[in-house]
Amino acid sequence: MTSPDPDTGLLAPGWAGSPAASATSDAAYLQALLDAEAALTRAQATLGLAPAEAASAVTAAADAGRFDVRSLAERARAGGNPVIPLVADLTKAVGGEYGPYVHRGATSQDIMDTATILVAARTLDLVLGDLDRGQRALSRLAAEHRDTAMAGRTLTQHAVPTTFGLKAAGWRSLVLDARDRVTAVRNSLPAQLGGAAGTLAAFGAYGASDPVELTAVYARELSLRAPQLPWHTLRTPVADLAGCLAFTAGALGKVAVDVLTLSRTEIAELAEGSGGGSSAMPHKSNPVRSTLIASAARRAPHLAVGLYGSLAAEDERPAGAWHAEWEPLRELLRLVGGAARDAVELTEGLRVRPAVMREHLDLTHGLIVSERLSAELAPVLGRARAKELLTRLASEGRPLAEAPELTDVDLDPTHYTGSAGALTDRALERR
Repeated sequence: MTSPDPDTGLLAPGWAGSPAASATSDAAYLQALLDAEAALTRAQATLGLAPAEAASAVTAAADAGRFDVRSLAERARAGGNPVIPLVADLTKAVGGEYGPYVHRGATSQDIMDTATILVAARTLDLVLGDLDRGQRALSRLAAEHRDTAMAGRTLTQHAVPTTFGLKAAGWRSLVLDARDRVTAVRNSLPAQLGGAAGTLAAFGAYGASDPVELTAVYARELSLRAPQLPWHTLRTPVADLAGCLAFTAGALGKVAVDVLTLSRTEIAELAEGSGGGSSAMPHKSNPVRSTLIASAARRAPHLAVGLYGSLAAEDERPAGAWHAEWEPLRELLRLVGGAARDAVELTEGLRVRPAVMREHLDLTHGLIVSERLSAELAPVLGRARAKELLTRLASEGRPLAEAPELTDVDLDPTHYTGSAGALTDRALERR
């Protein structure tokens, strides 16, 4: 019997096997912790606070494959975080002469926060790539179906005609909003370095004439922003991550729930390119990609709420607040990474059925253009009488074309899509 692996995603098909799953795995997190430690020694060597040989030795030893992640996880309980046992193991791996330069001046939260930011940055890069592919697919759909008329639905009912091009352009607008938010957060992610209580005092004790300069060099080593202040209890970076990730899940969720609705058997205006099967019903082709994205959109806000809760972090370093962030943030990264992957498959393979859309425009026998008829008849019959006529015809269920008052009126719903085409063009100008 094999031991359970928490990273397999058995109960998480939305992110299992995704690039985001690999980028947030225990092994990836361990490597980020080691990268943070090695960068710190290199930064100190750059400023003459450690021998260059120490930087080389720590960097060479900082390979996740050399460490037992399960042992680290089990020993983390003693100190409340995995950095403490990792520093012991890394110091041993580096050896006697240069081992003392491992973690010199830092506190566990410096390394844990920095590693968390590295994991987030690497995952956001993957998400951004998928968001770009998704928006390009939606751009093609919007352009192709600029004038494909369909029923607009409000409060679940047919309202007035719209176009599928405008709907796809709206989806793309949300994806671009998500891309812009993720990009802004990605570019602002900072390293963490403050020492025991955020004063950088230990680095001065070890010889740094300007510990703030050390912070800048450290951040540069990791390709992260240099923080203005140590942020042990100033959790803006984590809150920003929570916000952009929850928004992205919701933006992709909007696409998914629309596809779920429009791919219902009795609607069938859309279909996923390759639906999933059923264990009991051979005829089914389930909209699995949309289902998994919608699942992520429902879970993401609750995870984000937990991360916002950690903003209330007491003292100079808190007990429990930063510890409470690790799992929900990783789960958010995984959910959004998986949803972005699924959104690429969904949008690139989406099947549109214009003939079905056109057929549905006639389900109400012309009533879908009652708004226009009311406006056109009001000057002739008066507003009250025009409304009364249309209400009566609707209650009788007769086709509007049979009403003598409407014999010379254009009842074609495809002629009443308003500025949908122009709005679609305008939306597609956004890059």
